Amino acid sequence: MWTTKTFLTKTKRGNILKIVREHYLRDDLLCGSAACNVCPHKDDECILDVQPESICALFDYNHYLLIDTNVVLHQIDILEDDALKNVIILQTVLEEVKHQNTAIFQRLLEIIGNKRRKFYSFVNEHHKDTYIERKPGEKPNDRNDRAIRKAAAWYLEHLSIKGLTGHFPKIVLLTDDENNRKLAQDDGIVCCSVKDYIENVNGYPGLLDKLSKNVMPENCSKDALYPAHLTPSQIHAGIRNGKLHQGTFYASRDNFLEGTATVNGFEKQILLQGHIGINRAIDGDIVAIEIFPEEEWRKPSDIVLEDKAEDPGDLLEEESILLNTAKSAASADISPTGKVVGIIRRKWRQYCGILMQSKFPGATRHLFAPAEKRIPRVRIETRQSDLLAAQRILVALDSWPRNSRYPLGHFVRALGPIGDKDAENEVILLEHDVPHARFSEAVLACLRPDDWTITEEEIKKRVDLRSICVCSVDPPGCTDIDDALHARPIPGTTNGLKKYEVGVHIADVTHFVRPNTALDKEAASRSTTVYLVGKRIDMVPDLLSSNLCSLRGGEERLAFSCVWEIDENANVLNTKFHKSVIKSRAAMTYEQAQIAIDDSSRQDEVAASLRTLNALAKTLKQKRLDNGALLLASPEIRFEVDSETHEPMEVQAKRILDTNSMVEEFMLLANVSVAEHIAGEFPQSALLRRHPAPPPANFNTFLKAAAQQGFELDVSTNKAFSKSLNEAVLPSRPFFNTLLRIMATRCMQQAVYFSSGTLAQEDYYHYGLACPIYTHFTSPIRRYADVVVHRLLASCVGADATHASILDTKYAVSLCENLNYRHRQAQYAGRASVALNTHILFKDRVEVEPAVVLAVKRNALQVLIPKYGLEGPLYLPSDKFIYNEEEHVQICNGVVLRTFDEIVVRLSLDSTNLQHRKLVFQLVKPVIPGFSYEEMEVEAVDQPEIEIVDITRTKKRQKKDDVQIVERPQVVIDISKKKQETKSKKKKGKK
Repeated sequence: MWTTKTFLTKTKRGNILKIVREHYLRDDLLCGSAACNVCPHKDDECILDVQPESICALFDYNHYLLIDTNVVLHQIDILEDDALKNVIILQTVLEEVKHQNTAIFQRLLEIIGNKRRKFYSFVNEHHKDTYIERKPGEKPNDRNDRAIRKAAAWYLEHLSIKGLTGHFPKIVLLTDDENNRKLAQDDGIVCCSVKDYIENVNGYPGLLDKLSKNVMPENCSKDALYPAHLTPSQIHAGIRNGKLHQGTFYASRDNFLEGTATVNGFEKQILLQGHIGINRAIDGDIVAIEIFPEEEWRKPSDIVLEDKAEDPGDLLEEESILLNTAKSAASADISPTGKVVGIIRRKWRQYCGILMQSKFPGATRHLFAPAEKRIPRVRIETRQSDLLAAQRILVALDSWPRNSRYPLGHFVRALGPIGDKDAENEVILLEHDVPHARFSEAVLACLRPDDWTITEEEIKKRVDLRSICVCSVDPPGCTDIDDALHARPIPGTTNGLKKYEVGVHIADVTHFVRPNTALDKEAASRSTTVYLVGKRIDMVPDLLSSNLCSLRGGEERLAFSCVWEIDENANVLNTKFHKSVIKSRAAMTYEQAQIAIDDSSRQDEVAASLRTLNALAKTLKQKRLDNGALLLASPEIRFEVDSETHEPMEVQAKRILDTNSMVEEFMLLANVSVAEHIAGEFPQSALLRRHPAPPPANFNTFLKAAAQQGFELDVSTNKAFSKSLNEAVLPSRPFFNTLLRIMATRCMQQAVYFSSGTLAQEDYYHYGLACPIYTHFTSPIRRYADVVVHRLLASCVGADATHASILDTKYAVSLCENLNYRHRQAQYAGRASVALNTHILFKDRVEVEPAVVLAVKRNALQVLIPKYGLEGPLYLPSDKFIYNEEEHVQICNGVVLRTFDEIVVRLSLDSTNLQHRKLVFQLVKPVIPGFSYEEMEVEAVDQPEIEIVDITRTKKRQKKDDVQIVERPQVVIDISKKKQETKSKKKKGKK
């Protein structure tokens, strides 16, 4: 049957429109209960048990739970626990949750999809006996509450009449809305608050810990530590009249009482200092900011401040230290300063960390210390603190009252013992929001069978390149091979120059990953493959990444080829793109390829192709450098990892070969060629990658440090910057130029994906590569951006149909946001994994090594140890050192410490704080009496050779084709496969 609703609306021009809406109602929708003997259920449709066992002492009879929207939104962690089963989720609730919180909506769908949990989704909005019309003047929320009560009453009646006589399950409505409970009781519906229900559950002692404590922060004024937040209407009015600004809050990693916010219209980030300035904002929150008058603006602090406060009094004392250090500053260092006056949208998630047990025996209230330093400690309640104290745990935030030093939260689940490798890796993945669950059945159903082979029909659609001498060059142990190359001479000359055909062949992932399938949606969500130490989190299932798509040696594979006609001076004469079939002659490592090039006795096709490629690559690289491309100094380190325990044993420097650069150059050329082509065909929706020029303010500290060494660097353009970096050489210090380049990378901005229709063409420019247009095409196995670019290019050359999503600008913008976020998080996760393994390496180990000062802070030196690629603070006591903030130097007993100074440090691991194990740097040389570490004999140590590599150099398996603006030198992990006997000998030798 149909219901209709008619209403009138007035257009902007004053015309009256009559709108009729129809709503379809049915009488054959199933209730989902196995206790019902009337609904025509099939066996797999009887989700709810015949006699659901009660686990709550308040209800000694069989019952189903029916829950309202707020229970889902605020108690999703309770619902995810296996304790609760036989739960009815109404369509009304699903739609409200989807509208208010998509992340929780996805979590709810996962619970409903798990048949073992027995959650049944009932379509009450289309059932003729449960649908209700909204009354005149009735608020949408009140109408939805009434719909929930109507459905609860219907279930009760339906089961009592149609069910098993004398044994039919009852209905218990769970709601924390007191008014809703009263109205439900008036209708004869049994109802209960979540807190009362969970507190009386038997047999699940940890369930109560997961109960969310929803305290309204602004209702408290007694002993308030923080100012009240403005209401949404006040925030909206303030932003509209220009008195307030919206921005994203970013907490400082070095100073817990400082943060910044990005606000449109301001070149610099807005500085937020002190507990009032931050006002309970947490990293990632969208906040409303009031900006102070210019005379009250300050400079960012140069002090490292950790949260060690036990009470609000300690907090205020630490804050006075911070604010007093930022009063005077040169005008160039001053940043717009303001304070948070309201929260527009919380970006809270679940956080990993450890429990800091209360000092009082038997206490249930404890502090939780997050692994992420930018997140404050959290107050939680738990009765299992003795058990959880040795575990890595997951905690969710609930609220932050004005009178609470820290936010309130609740325990979600334990991840494993502290120090356990699997638990620590899980922490890294969760903390960096890396999707790492097993691929769903729906995703796996999209895959081809394991024994799939290329059909003759498919070969006829493509250019057959199986006779061409193609080979791949990758890091050792690489199984996700997504690119291969070939080069061969072409008869004749152009302008007297020899000609070559050069091809880059990329795995044709889009042949297997079709648009809008479950596999495609999962790949889009993950966006990138994530590489940890000895562990890979694939973007697509292993069958594709390591088999069907991987361009393995000696096997026929589908590819998307970019083929150029190039002269011997590396001028591109012609470019063509086509889908192809290839058969790689060899899958080589960089070292194997280098040996083939250098071995003059090898005259086979593979060696000849590699030599041609290598010669052309050197010319291509020099052209890029002449055009202003930047170079980055990057000491790369390789860990030896025990093949059984997977723990790092030793570290050694990694050699950089010509073949690394050879592959990079052709990947760059392919990406530029594809970018030009797709932007020409799809000027409004091409997916491109840009690298914005850094704001001049980013260079202030860097230029001052370079000037102290006698160099005036020109940063007006990337070409001028590259030239002045090349000239900044100190003959007496061969590593100085390398260190200068390391510091230069700190001034850069991140490269980002964008849709061509959202920016003017002059903004497409890639600063690091010095090219006007760029994209990602060469790694579709591990990057979803490349998958999209393949679809665009295939449409351009007629190799595939044009999909609607390709032309959807709104979709492209949201896709780019996710790509940028996932790419950034993957980088951070990789660095965190390196840090974890570094800490394992330095457990019970002390080293004395040469180091260099990268930055001078008010209370610390930021130092780098080139041998290990490690960086950290060397703290300086304020009673011994005098800080000159104009020159950024520290002075003690006539010893002056500046940026770029060479020093010697003692390196050890401090494990006293289990949550934040950290490397401790102690000064050995220069010797400062009363401060330097002098108790141990210091052996002379040679500083390792540091390679200068192109800024396009990437981490292991992040390979060859992008600018990496990194925050620390790169570290590459190598899994050792040494025999146990060899390892034992080495260990004995050490002893």
